Amino acid sequence: MARQIVTGTAETKEDRVLMSEGIRPQRLEDYIGQEKIKDSLRVYMEAARMRGDALDHVLFYGPPGLGKTTLAGIIANEMGTSLKVTSGPAIEKPGEIAAILNNLQEGDILFVDEIHRLNRQVEEVLYPAMEDYAIDIVIGKGATARSIRLELPKFTLVGATTRPGMLTAPLRDRFGVVGHLDYYSVPELKLIIERTAERLRVRIDEKGASELARRSRGTPRLANRLLKRVRDFAMVKYDGEINAAVAADALDILEVDQFGLEKLDRDILETMIVKFGGGPVGLDTLSSSIGEDSGTIEDVYEPYLLKTGFIIRTPRGRMVTEAAYEHLGYDLPQE
Repeated sequence: MARQIVTGTAETKEDRVLMSEGIRPQRLEDYIGQEKIKDSLRVYMEAARMRGDALDHVLFYGPPGLGKTTLAGIIANEMGTSLKVTSGPAIEKPGEIAAILNNLQEGDILFVDEIHRLNRQVEEVLYPAMEDYAIDIVIGKGATARSIRLELPKFTLVGATTRPGMLTAPLRDRFGVVGHLDYYSVPELKLIIERTAERLRVRIDEKGASELARRSRGTPRLANRLLKRVRDFAMVKYDGEINAAVAADALDILEVDQFGLEKLDRDILETMIVKFGGGPVGLDTLSSSIGEDSGTIEDVYEPYLLKTGFIIRTPRGRMVTEAAYEHLGYDLPQE
């Protein structure tokens, strides 16, 4: 059965572009990286198919841009079912999630992005839906109110979040399959860039792909985005082919350094060094100092700075490491 995508509020313009250009993989065998998650999913999906049952509910968590939405689409393809896409902030009332659930067919995949942002009333509707495949609807008000249980087809809820700690325990415990997506290695990103270049008909050599991969922060979404921008530079300033020199020149103009740090990454580190002596500094204080939302710093920038070892977390706050001083050209403070 061919997969049918029912678009929802979580689908972005970038998602539609990826789908229209055929960049996003459609099958598990085409998905590069996250080997442990892929191996587990193969087993769970095959077992569900052998039983003729729906796949257990799945939760993916990790930094943005690592392929959580793509995996949801792959699950729908592999299971031969339809995919319904929505997001936590888009579902404001219990009646809205009830309507979405009531329109699902047997075995359908419901993908909820940013699931940690569901409000508590909506979560209350999800609990019986996930456990018993039923929802309770209250009809009437006051003394005449009565509850009706509406049976649902067996479906699979696939949730994605960048902040698993914000999920309530009752919701988190109802997911039978939990997968943590980690940053990609440079060789994995190189393969992704070469595959995307082939589908976009972009000429790129091995060294050019490696240079892009090194500066992509371990994130496929960013790797594909940088490839498109470097392609533009190659077409206008050079002969159209991306090699190491072309990639380095274009990325320098885009202010993406050899470690993949962008301007705001460097602003964070320099603010901590110059204004706070390398730290420790609290998240809210840092946010006020650079004029950036604390949630954006914590979810988008800080994970990669921690991964690369440029900052560390301590009980008193964030601190800059010696590697950051060296990378930015600052002298280490005297003890």
